[in-house]
Amino acid sequence: MAVRKVRYYLYLKDVILLSVTAFGGPQAFLAMILDLMVRKRAYITESELWELNALCQVLPGPTSTQTISAIGYRIGGPALAYLSLLVWILPATILMIAAAFLIDFLQESTPGALSFAKFIQPMAIGFIIYAAQKTIFKMVKTAEATVLMMLAAFISFFYHSPYVFPILLFVGGLVTSLNYKNHPREKGDKKLRISWSNFYLWAGILVFAALLGALTKNQSVLLFENFYRNGSLIFGGGQVLVPYLYTEFVEFKRFLSSQEFLTGYAISQGMPGPTFSISSYVGALSMREYGVVGLLTGGFIAAAGIFLPGTFLIFFVIKFWDQLKKYRPVRAALEGINAVSCGMLIAAAYLLFEPLDANLFNVLAIFGTYLLLNFTRLSSPVIIIIGVLAGIGYNLIF
Repeated sequence: MAVRKVRYYLYLKDVILLSVTAFGGPQAFLAMILDLMVRKRAYITESELWELNALCQVLPGPTSTQTISAIGYRIGGPALAYLSLLVWILPATILMIAAAFLIDFLQESTPGALSFAKFIQPMAIGFIIYAAQKTIFKMVKTAEATVLMMLAAFISFFYHSPYVFPILLFVGGLVTSLNYKNHPREKGDKKLRISWSNFYLWAGILVFAALLGALTKNQSVLLFENFYRNGSLIFGGGQVLVPYLYTEFVEFKRFLSSQEFLTGYAISQGMPGPTFSISSYVGALSMREYGVVGLLTGGFIAAAGIFLPGTFLIFFVIKFWDQLKKYRPVRAALEGINAVSCGMLIAAAYLLFEPLDANLFNVLAIFGTYLLLNFTRLSSPVIIIIGVLAGIGYNLIF
């Protein structure tokens, strides 16, 4: 028993280490997991890691967070999984809430305080374009998927309601699931043995939060429901979360300005840990009217709302994934869901550019960022620092 306790402690210590050093997105995160948790610690085998990561990628929610939680679940069950979830998200959550405090304070105390972000706001769009390119080449491989991607981009651009997104995802998955015969059969027992407890937990909280919010109109409850719903629908990682948050909190509810949102997104690219931590920044600023308590409450509520659904779902599916993935319609539906997610990402780049002035400085900042990401080895934090320094220098000179 003592050995098991030490192992749990070591695992949580490794998760803390990852949470403050995992810069560079999902690829760098996976490389660090492979080195630390597979080769050095041998918590799981390499094949188990790839299987868990693949499962997390086909579920809604933050892939890196689900992977960490799933490894914890394999080692020590639900208790360790929830502890590892908390340890993984806490540093990034605190940093992004601190960023919200800073942005709010600067704007309250100094007119034009966001001038230091002159370049990092358009640079955020460069990050999205780069992410879109990587995601599209990975996920869109057929003519049908390409058409779905372009239709999703077109609809997402012209119809900004957050309720359009889940409909698009459902339709995209349904369209490609009809072509399931193109996928090879897999041998083996297909009989599903399902434990529904975590599904009921996920769905129960979703329905309860929606009903409670509708009845009470309490902003904290409504905020939790908003993020919980988004966390239940996001396929494709943190970059796909951007159009959801921008549409709902900037265009639909106007809790943040476009300038504030872009600044926060750029800052989040320089933070370690999960990319979904941008939610804490958005949640904090959404409740700034309630002062310091509101900023803190909004940030932590947003974190809970965005991260919990994916955790519940991975715990639900992990027990019967081996049987589920043998069904060809399930595998076929993922193609359409991924294509629609890519379309939303394309629309996000256009929507985020709209409020900016179409001047030479912004265009150069966008494409300069894209070129640095694509053709150099500079890390995201370094690129963000360059952008901040360039903004400060520009203001001093002009």
